[in-house]
Amino acid sequence: MIGEGSRGAILEITLAKILYTSKTTQIIGMSATLNNVEELQEFLKAEYYTSKFRPVELKEYLKINDAIYEVDVKAEKGYTFSRLLKCKYSDHLKKMDPDHLVALVTEVIPNYSCLVFCPTKKNCENVADMICKFLKKDYLKHREKEKCDFLKNLKNVSNGGLCPVLKRTVPFGIAYHHSGLTSDERKILEEAYATGVLCLLTCTSTLAAGVNLPARRVILRAPYIATQFLKRNQYQQMIGRAGRAGIDTVGESILILQEKDKHLVLDLINSPLENCYSHLGQEITKGIQSLLLSLIGLKIARNLEGVHHFMCSTFFGIQQKSLSGEKSLWEVSQKALASLIEKGLLQRQSVCKNVEESQCDLQITKLGQASLKGTLDLAYCGILYKDLKKGLEGLVLESCFHLIYLTTPYDMVSQCRPDWMIYLSRFNHLSSAEQKVAAIVGVSESFITKKASGQAIKKDVDTNIVNRFYLSFVLYALLKETNVWSVSEKFNMSRGYVQTLLSGAASFSSCVLHFCEELEEFWVYRALLTELTKKLSYCVKADLVPLMEVTGVLESRAKQLYDAGYKTVAHLANADPEVLIRTIHHLSRRQAKQIVSSAKMLLNEKAAALQEEVEDLLRPPPDVPGTVAPSSNSHELTQ
Repeated sequence: MIGEGSRGAILEITLAKILYTSKTTQIIGMSATLNNVEELQEFLKAEYYTSKFRPVELKEYLKINDAIYEVDVKAEKGYTFSRLLKCKYSDHLKKMDPDHLVALVTEVIPNYSCLVFCPTKKNCENVADMICKFLKKDYLKHREKEKCDFLKNLKNVSNGGLCPVLKRTVPFGIAYHHSGLTSDERKILEEAYATGVLCLLTCTSTLAAGVNLPARRVILRAPYIATQFLKRNQYQQMIGRAGRAGIDTVGESILILQEKDKHLVLDLINSPLENCYSHLGQEITKGIQSLLLSLIGLKIARNLEGVHHFMCSTFFGIQQKSLSGEKSLWEVSQKALASLIEKGLLQRQSVCKNVEESQCDLQITKLGQASLKGTLDLAYCGILYKDLKKGLEGLVLESCFHLIYLTTPYDMVSQCRPDWMIYLSRFNHLSSAEQKVAAIVGVSESFITKKASGQAIKKDVDTNIVNRFYLSFVLYALLKETNVWSVSEKFNMSRGYVQTLLSGAASFSSCVLHFCEELEEFWVYRALLTELTKKLSYCVKADLVPLMEVTGVLESRAKQLYDAGYKTVAHLANADPEVLIRTIHHLSRRQAKQIVSSAKMLLNEKAAALQEEVEDLLRPPPDVPGTVAPSSNSHELTQ
């Protein structure tokens, strides 16, 4: 993860600060796909342990046409012939399934589990659907009642909605898994697969590195992720899912190849794992600039000299020569600081006239402090400031639509592809106050009408504003309906994307609130944003919120518990797990015990916090006139 874009940069920043400020914190990192461990070891000041042990043997295979080959790095081609695939395919089946996926999966399912990695989300759904069309009816009888219960549970977490593809595939024990699903759907799909109710998942590569869902057989539909050829570490992550410790004696991976890709396979199976590189320098605003702003703001460093000293201890500092080319770490730090000064986030102290630049102390500005407290991507802090400033000139308060626009995340705008007919329909239903918001931000009805009718646009229009306004419509609908399913259908978006937008807006709204709290000129936004952040964060009944603090309780489960009489955390903490199992549909014993123990822990934490508050209230002030301050051993009053 440390080598992955902005989240890698944020992780590196966090680790670097911990290492710099605490000598007692222990950091443990694990990976199966690292090459340049020595550099990470130096960065983390760590001991390094390695092991080749694998609890279940993994056998790697390649499939080319009808032949299965076993991967053998000692062989000249990198693989040796293993067997021919035995399958009787009709002409229709050959046309629908040229890669013989049905034959490959039916060798293991339904008694064993199987994962099929697909290049795209749409391909996941198509493959799951296609396999079911050619399975025998016998598959429907395998754990039939459990699959029926699972479908009811799936419908329950989706507020009555059910994906037509899953409706067709689940009875066969098959489902797809990708980011287009909501987090609730993904979670119960994973549980059903882990318990064997589902025997096959078609999935994208994200499942390989994240969720621990092993399988007897892993099939790679193609050596691509989207249009990019697989990297060695991606391949290792995927095939690493094969073999379930304690269940299987062996795990198998099968990579399906076309003739045109045969020459690339040697590199894939023989090349060393890719190096992990710091993204601190590439992710400028979320990386190096964000780090340097916090170093000055938190007084970890005061000037260029102090910043450079800190940078030497980062992963980027260790890899600097290979990452920055001719530029030294000093020059990179100097340039990043200059950019922060130019943006008005940092400033030089006035007493720097006769001091060398490297020793000239820097201080954070009010805008810089607001950006730091709001944990904003520094690419957007200037735009946000202008948007909020412009909003003050004519803030529309008849509805919360204007505020929603101001808290719609900037970083999701690039992924937005508006449906222009839906856009026009929504625009035409705006109230006069909401149309005023459109005019203030700069979205015109004539532009949307032309886009919807396919006419050419002659004048320049800021598409970022137009797309952001469209996302505001989605969020506005969510606040009114709180149903991700119905909103995703109305806007022709995947429900996973809509849910991501909602959680992103809740997070960004909180960031904007903290940003405004630091700037006196934006005081008018504070109460409004506090209320909006609460609405966005929950988008559920207020009564359910306390229950959702308990581990394992999502919105749908919270509704079930509330309706069954478990209205508070105290109710759950004192519940009998066996009664919970009988009362709540589709709740396993393990889940029931986890809910009760989590509720008890929450209750104990709250009780401990209240006890501390009581003790503070009863403790006499040390400066009461005419009294001697009590010694540290005196507890007469509290007793």
